[in-house]
Amino acid sequence: QVQLVESGGGLVQAGGSLRLSCAASGRTFSSCAVAWFRQPPGKEREFVAAIDRSGSRTRYADSVQGRFATSRDNAKNAVYLQMNSLKPEAAAVYYCAAKLASALITYSREVEYDYWGQGTQVTVSS
Repeated sequence: QVQLVESGGGLVQAGGSLRLSCAASGRTFSSCAVAWFRQPPGKEREFVAAIDRSGSRTRYADSVQGRFATSRDNAKNAVYLQMNSLKPEAAAVYYCAAKLASALITYSREVEYDYWGQGTQVTVSS
């Protein structure tokens, strides 16, 4: 069992930066692939970024490529999402999700993830 808690959300001006954290409990976290998803107001949840269980492979949605970066520290049971050059359309509730993975693979579909955090709100003012 893995429990996830996101933090780091808040209000930021367009063009600014935020760093989200996802703290995990459970001894199997280092065996988990992790992803970030977001749900803008009135819209469906969408994929943002993913990282494999070792941190060596990452994948990003086209809309955030080059501006967002995800990383992890398995010794701290944590995953991070650095968000730079934020745009107003990035405003959303951001979720981290995890799944046990036997290989160094990233996953971008919601249905593949077994564990979810409660989310953290990001608001971007224009």
